[in-house]
Amino acid sequence: MPDVTVLVATRDRAPELRRSLARHTAPVIVADNASSDGTAAVAEAAGAAVLRLPRNLGAAARTVAARHAATRYVAFADDDSWWAPGALDRAAEILDAHPRTALLAARVLVGADERLEPVSAEMARAPLGRPDGLPGPAVLGFLACSVVVRRDAFLDAGGFSEVLHFAGEEELLALDLAAAGWGLAYMPELVVHHHPSAAGRDPAARRRREARNRLLTAWLRRPLPVVARAAGSALGTRAGRAGLADAARALPAVAFARRPVPPAVEAARARLTGY
Repeated sequence: MPDVTVLVATRDRAPELRRSLARHTAPVIVADNASSDGTAAVAEAAGAAVLRLPRNLGAAARTVAARHAATRYVAFADDDSWWAPGALDRAAEILDAHPRTALLAARVLVGADERLEPVSAEMARAPLGRPDGLPGPAVLGFLACSVVVRRDAFLDAGGFSEVLHFAGEEELLALDLAAAGWGLAYMPELVVHHHPSAAGRDPAARRRREARNRLLTAWLRRPLPVVARAAGSALGTRAGRAGLADAARALPAVAFARRPVPPAVEAARARLTGY
């Protein structure tokens, strides 16, 4: 029985999914966020298990998929990404050997020319060092399309937030895993290929959503002075100001869910952000 299940959350991306699913070598669960373009049928034809969600849950669709996985570990992929051959077997070996590590972040190669993803380059610089017991440099963030996690640790941490929906949803999960005492590590020997498509993308809307989610995450897990500084910083751009307004509208849904992380985790996050 395989040790890893690949989880893909998608919506209205049938052409991308048709290309990427052919590249997967592990079992795949596709969580379809109420697509209207035949995405679910494409996934079924490719042999994936499909969860047809009645509404768009965004990144939280991965959490639903994780509940249906039967393996100890789950790997995330986007509808336009896939894991290199052998990477998931190696990830399972590493996690088996490091029982206090919950998450491994892979090296991401972008496009046909396999450019190194800037986030991977930043992780390789190891700004948080390499604590004893971790298989690689410590991280406190990741790209959702390129991590393998312990299924139980992921679900115990609450998975991805339905309130954040998508865009920058990774930070909250990373903070919650670290606050629970889990290690998160960058493992460049694990490789993910990402071939992003511009179809249906709105960069301005994404920047606005990222600003919103940074602010909501700060409210949920970081000290109030940091929340204030994050809000002040958001005022400097149009996307930031729109994201601040969106965060204010979403605040009632998370107003009583504040749970600041332990001091050691906050210190590590402040080292990465500068505040």
